Amino acid sequence: MQLDPVIHAPVRLQIVALLAAADEAEFGFVRDQVGVSDSVLSKHASALEGAGYVEIRKGYIGKRPRTWLKLSLQGRRAYTLHVAALQTIVARSGLTLAPE
Repeated sequence: MQLDPVIHAPVRLQIVALLAAADEAEFGFVRDQVGVSDSVLSKHASALEGAGYVEIRKGYIGKRPRTWLKLSLQGRRAYTLHVAALQTIVARSGLTLAPE
């Protein structure tokens, strides 16, 4: 099991994790939750789209343009495998988390 280099970048991992919990999310919501600028989110979203992990949909609400991001089926699989690889790495360290 290997880490996915496309997802492993911290901002991309946050984006994918956020999208994994939703069917679709509006660009501004993702930007605010991840805590990045429009240009940074756009750059990372484009890289994820290029890898086939994210689908980007543009439309309007009234007269205002909007962009939505959605994790593709391929993206969900890649995220699941990436998280499993991270869990394997952590398990090898013997780290256990005590309940709070």
